[in-house]
Amino acid sequence: MAGFGARAYQKVSVDSQVMSANPHKMILMLFDGAIEAIRLAQLQLTARRVRAKCEALGKAVCIVEEGLKASVDRKAGGLLAERLVSLYDYISMRLLQANLRNDSKALQEALGLLADLRSAWAQIGHTPVPPVAAQAGRPAAGARAPAAPARIGR
Repeated sequence: MAGFGARAYQKVSVDSQVMSANPHKMILMLFDGAIEAIRLAQLQLTARRVRAKCEALGKAVCIVEEGLKASVDRKAGGLLAERLVSLYDYISMRLLQANLRNDSKALQEALGLLADLRSAWAQIGHTPVPPVAAQAGRPAAGARAPAAPARIGR
């Protein structure tokens, strides 16, 4: 009975986080969910709990495919987006192989890749990215030149 209450509380907590999250935070939550599911699958694999391992890996694959991969904007992202989608495909394949073969190395590889992507995504959220033209020392297209400083005493 105590487990039910804890699960209900956790669900309410996750639901409220989702409702208040911006798109960047939502992707971080997807990474966290996939990583947590893989870690759970590793524990279940070690404990030889086949059904629980399969459920955890099914959840991880679902998050990668229907959450992370589906959120990639292929039109706006160009080649980078296509490579990211290919990486998500690879991660899903490794998770499926891990499930079929009880392969802990495949789980560890998928976990490492997702952890690296999560870390990079988290850094994007903390770093303001100026327009490319401004990075080269030129004003961005359509940007106004800075106004001359006001003179004091006139």
